[in-house]
Amino acid sequence: MNYGFLGLGIMGRAMATNLVKAGLDVTVWNRTPDKCRALVEMGAGAAQTPRDVVVASDVTFAMLSDPAASESVVLGPGGVLDGMSVGKGFVDMTTNDPETDLDLARAVTDEGGRYLEAPVSGSKQPAETGNLIIMAAGDADLYERAKPAFEIMGKMNFYLGEVGQAARMKLVVNMIMGGMMTAFSEGLSLARDCELSPDTLLQILASGALANPMFAVKGPGMLAGEYPASFPLKHMEKDLRLALCLACQQTQITPTAEAAQELFAQAKAQGFGDEDFSAVHKVLGD
Repeated sequence: MNYGFLGLGIMGRAMATNLVKAGLDVTVWNRTPDKCRALVEMGAGAAQTPRDVVVASDVTFAMLSDPAASESVVLGPGGVLDGMSVGKGFVDMTTNDPETDLDLARAVTDEGGRYLEAPVSGSKQPAETGNLIIMAAGDADLYERAKPAFEIMGKMNFYLGEVGQAARMKLVVNMIMGGMMTAFSEGLSLARDCELSPDTLLQILASGALANPMFAVKGPGMLAGEYPASFPLKHMEKDLRLALCLACQQTQITPTAEAAQELFAQAKAQGFGDEDFSAVHKVLGD
């Protein structure tokens, strides 16, 4: 089985690296070709265009920044569709809105290919350690073909049915995470203003029902004012916007998510978009 991987950003680079380390035959592409060099030195092949990757691969994965990037890489000149043929599989692991994934699925299947959406829950460290949670939907046969690679990239994978369902699940997950981060940021700021020990607050949170990995991992950096990007803030702001659109379609009231999205939008407008999503704390005066 030959695999392709499109997009070598924070997440994609780590995911593709794990596939290569596992001994899989992988061909990679990135819009900035220099990002392919380390993987090529490890044994991966490199291609000039997404089309060339698809031609060389039985199953091609993509991990891109947003729906516009997915559409460009799939539908644009030299893109995925230009290399698609009967039986080839395309797995888009980008966090997209359901409508984009449905459009891409139709385009791929019209060329005889198979399509799977497979967004992930997890950031840089889980991607590096192969501990992502993968949510897949679409072609069931392609899901089975992709599972060996999923099991290298992630610790759990779920098949959720028809195209669109995985995108919806991912948006719900990130909507919850965004709300948690804004509440956490407000709590840290209020504790500071009350002259309470923020370190003690973290210990109390870690010892009770509110204990969770996100608070434990992000809290110390937030207190130190350090925000190296594991999951860029601009991507969380985008995911919250998409989640609010999804909620609107379902006529679901989401006041907490709306407040969280507004705070992330402020942080992005203030220039924090390329920092970690925990940098939303800066809006509250970290």
